[in-house]
Amino acid sequence: MSFWDYVSSRREQLWIETWTHASTVLQCMVIATLIGIVVAIAAYRSALASRIAIGTTATILTISSFALLGLLIPLLGLGVAPTVVAVVALLPIARNAIVGLAGVDPQLVDAARGIGMNRAVILLRVELPLAWPALLTGIRVSTRMIMGIAAIAAYVSGPGLGNGIFTGLARLGSENAIDAAWVGTLGVVVPLLLFDAAYVLLGRLTVSGGIRD
Repeated sequence: MSFWDYVSSRREQLWIETWTHASTVLQCMVIATLIGIVVAIAAYRSALASRIAIGTTATILTISSFALLGLLIPLLGLGVAPTVVAVVALLPIARNAIVGLAGVDPQLVDAARGIGMNRAVILLRVELPLAWPALLTGIRVSTRMIMGIAAIAAYVSGPGLGNGIFTGLARLGSENAIDAAWVGTLGVVVPLLLFDAAYVLLGRLTVSGGIRD
């Protein structure tokens, strides 16, 4: 059976796995972004809190995805739960959000305070918009990471295209084993390119020309 025959014969299954993989990535990104913003807002005004948050993120990033998933099995079992926790824990969004918020020009904050804005309004209308480019960069980098981590999550019976990759590699030498691994790999790459293009478009629509320049 040729590669294209293999793809055609499993078209419906591959579509479901691709959709599941992309959906997992999107949902985890939303969760990680919300958590990252909350952590950044809580920490960015304190140098000590910022160092602790950034240091914790950097430490977690040094942990192998396989190792973290293995550690989560006794606590969360197999399936979606360890996948989501591993993916969210490994993303550097909080660090980028802290850097972006801390990098806002203090003079702009003072000017906003001078015209009567309170702390919450300054955060929503001045600091977060100015920190958005750094946050968006963190989201783009994290999405690239999550695509691979979500595939590795097949190790703990996670959803998505990783199952095809692991199955193909486990059956090397048998018929269509390489095709299964290739399909899974390409299935990860294509959604990644689409996500990246969406982030580029989102940046052009939401970041003012003055900040981009």
